[in-house]
Amino acid sequence: MAIMEATMKNFFLFLSQSKSMNQAAKKWGLRFGASRFIAGETIQEAMQKVQNLNKQGLLCTLDHIGEFVFSREEAIESADYCVKTLDAIHQMGAVSNLSLKLTQLGLDIDVELCRQNMRRILDTAKKYGNFVRIDMEDYGHCQQTLDLLAELRHDYDNVGTVIQAYLYRTEKDIEDLKGVSLRLVKGAYKESPEVAYPEKKDVDENYKKIIKMHLLNGSYTAIASHDDEIIEYTKRLADEYSIPREQFEFQMLYGIRTQSQIELAQQGYKMRVYVPYGNDWYGYFMRRLAERPANVAFVLKGMVTK
Repeated sequence: MAIMEATMKNFFLFLSQSKSMNQAAKKWGLRFGASRFIAGETIQEAMQKVQNLNKQGLLCTLDHIGEFVFSREEAIESADYCVKTLDAIHQMGAVSNLSLKLTQLGLDIDVELCRQNMRRILDTAKKYGNFVRIDMEDYGHCQQTLDLLAELRHDYDNVGTVIQAYLYRTEKDIEDLKGVSLRLVKGAYKESPEVAYPEKKDVDENYKKIIKMHLLNGSYTAIASHDDEIIEYTKRLADEYSIPREQFEFQMLYGIRTQSQIELAQQGYKMRVYVPYGNDWYGYFMRRLAERPANVAFVLKGMVTK
């Protein structure tokens, strides 16, 4: 069973990097179960979902998802969507942050272009009193992301990033990022054993370690996990060290463990839902299928019943 799951995970991670499949998916629309994990293709559709989640006591972070940006024009267009998303959040009075990827903003095309796009987005967020989370991508973009974050934080206090527990470098990164608002995750990209723990048990142990480190140094911590063991570990940690609930939050993905999200909010914990939207959904969707075989079963059932 473990071998089959590993094979399936690698298969979907491989598909997630296919540029031709990504282009084809844009023509399909949100079919074959993708709408379970994607809040819509437009800002209006996504905002409706966010407002419904807010009514249930859930916080949100919106992400106009995308995978491949090949030109300056596409990068500027992605930045425009980020600004429009912040405008919509403010206009609708929604309780939501913004999440984004630097590669969407032109990191692989021109670092200066990416920097300018980020500053425009952060200026808009600052105007509205909102916060922007820079998503972490694959290992090849890790240091670039942290370098740009450090530069931006000289002028902005409303920006943070994501740290992945499966990388060997993570503990040192946590030490260097004391005081920075971080989303802590296990990691969803396929990485070489030269840079990442290949065994799940090692990733889980490192995850617990960095959660404890970041909380105990007084930093705001978002624990992004659907794993009950990790959630309960964080609760015990907070109780043991009298960590105020204002210092941390739980995060889960849109469409996954929705009842658990509501229960955590009802228990008095801050619970934030990561809400992706847009027509460039393919790569994100493939990674969700890679994470859990149950997700694949859901999609196959949807295909049969259509």
